[in-house]
Amino acid sequence: MKILIIGSGGREHAIGWRLALEGHEIYAAPGNPGIAQVARLLPTTDYLAAAESIQADLTVVGPEVPLVAGVVDAFRALGLPIVGPTQENAQLEGSKIYAKEFMQRVGIPTARFVKTESLETALHALSQFDYPVAVKADGLAAGKGVIIAQDRAEAEAAVQTLGPKLVIEEFLRGEEVSFIVLSDGRDVVPLEATQDHKTVHDGDTGPNTGGMGAYCDGRIVSANDTQKIMDTVIEPAVRATGFTGFLYAGLMMTADGPKVIEFNVRLGDPETQPLMHRLEGGFGDALLRAATGSLKGATLRWKPEPSVCVVLAAHGYPGQVRTGDLITGSEGCGAQVFHAGTKLGTNGLETSGGRVLGVTSSGPDLATAIDNTYEAVGKIHFDGMHYRKDIGQKGRRRWPRSGSASI
Repeated sequence: MKILIIGSGGREHAIGWRLALEGHEIYAAPGNPGIAQVARLLPTTDYLAAAESIQADLTVVGPEVPLVAGVVDAFRALGLPIVGPTQENAQLEGSKIYAKEFMQRVGIPTARFVKTESLETALHALSQFDYPVAVKADGLAAGKGVIIAQDRAEAEAAVQTLGPKLVIEEFLRGEEVSFIVLSDGRDVVPLEATQDHKTVHDGDTGPNTGGMGAYCDGRIVSANDTQKIMDTVIEPAVRATGFTGFLYAGLMMTADGPKVIEFNVRLGDPETQPLMHRLEGGFGDALLRAATGSLKGATLRWKPEPSVCVVLAAHGYPGQVRTGDLITGSEGCGAQVFHAGTKLGTNGLETSGGRVLGVTSSGPDLATAIDNTYEAVGKIHFDGMHYRKDIGQKGRRRWPRSGSASI
């Protein structure tokens, strides 16, 4: 197939890399230097014109912004196959208030919350919660619109920073899981579960980011937990909305069962990188069938080996970042390196964004996959580079290298 990928980050590089391995002809708008290794770049944000110019058989939308802007509706109005939700359903990510009220209405388990639209109501709402408490900006915030406040003073500061249109909700305790499915509006195909690492520093400390790394391992959720997630979260959401595309449920596996922290309406980043690294086949076929309402019976084939992605971030991230630093060592480092924020400068590959590279590798067990990834990370350099050194360590402690549990 001739496939157009919309986007320019690590997620889109990983999608294009996987589809190219399956033999598809890949185009990307606007893409990045890494994606250019597997695709022809179309330097435009006029996605309809791009798809028509190459006579694309299928378009896959990577980031959330064009989805919330209604790109899927525009494509479907012209009868062009595209993977993604309608503009209305994209509000599950576009508005935290919309999503929480949807979950409350449909009966999907989630944290107790209060919505606010003024500073006064937000400050009053804080008295209804114990600490820590989650303060969330209503709209899109590239993964940075959440502050976990440890006390009243931090919560008031969070309200001042993110408000006044907010969701304030109870802090959920448990194991966090990213659970993503592909849907055609009726049928769904679940992807393997992943675990993201959102905060900037080791030990889950510091401010939230778009994601500092993730791992994918077949043991993250049990078959029983998977069925609970499908029964209580995914199927009710798809039934209520006719959702098409990738539905991402960010979950907390609590003592009371899975509860939704957030919905996203596309593949996660950096979760996509280890997912695509583990995926063995069937992706292009499943995407086309999702776009054409014929997903029933589709299957994805997965490698048994766990995979790990470590994000290398630029100086200043997740705040104001410095760009233009020369990147060395990414070629031949021994891992698959997905480009997220890169550009070609006069002296070679340079940084151009906050999250720069996603170094991704696998191994016969999770511990080896982690070691392989960090060995590759050690060969890469750019001034100001920083990364978490504990990606996957929770899983590593649960499933030691002895490998007594089968994958």
